[in-house]
Amino acid sequence: MEITETTALIRIGVSLVLGLSIGIERERHKHQAGVRTFTLVCIGSTLAMLVSIYICQQNLNLLNGDPGRIAAQVLTGVGFIGAGLIMQNKDGISGLTTAATVFTTAIIGLAAGTGMLLVATAVTVIVLAVLMLSAVKKYEKTRQTNKISGKKEDSRKEEEPICEEGWRDDD
Repeated sequence: MEITETTALIRIGVSLVLGLSIGIERERHKHQAGVRTFTLVCIGSTLAMLVSIYICQQNLNLLNGDPGRIAAQVLTGVGFIGAGLIMQNKDGISGLTTAATVFTTAIIGLAAGTGMLLVATAVTVIVLAVLMLSAVKKYEKTRQTNKISGKKEDSRKEEEPICEEGWRDDD
C-alpha cells in the first residue's frame, strides 16, 4: 500500500490513541513516564516508520533502500531512554517495567507506521492488561503487608519526585 498523506495521518492518529492509552495507565499509577512520554514515543516511532517506507517508495532506484534500517535505529534510541529509566536504590531496582513498556510502545508505533493497525491495537490491549494485572498484584501485596503490620489501608508514603511528570516509578 502506498503511503499518502491521508494514510500517514490515519496511522499517526491510531498511534496517538494507542500511546495515550498506555501513558494514561502509567500516569494513573504515578510512574515516572506518563502520557507525554508514551504518546511521543509511539507517534515518533510511527512517523519514523512512515518516513522510512516513504523514502523507499519515492526512490525506487535506491540500491540500499531498506525500511528496517530506520526502525532499528528507533529501537536503539528507545533502548537509551529505557536505560535512563532504570534506577538502583536501597530497596532494589526500579523502572524495569516502565523501560519495557516504553520499548514495547515504540514497537507498537512501528507496527502502526507499517499499517498493522489491528495488530498494534491488539498489542496495546495486551500491554494494558499486563500493566493492570501488575497493579492489582502490587495492591494485593501492599494490602497483605498492611494487614500483617496493622497499618491502615490508605497509609501511603510520600515519595520524592524524580522526573518530568513528578513521580517515582515503583516497579
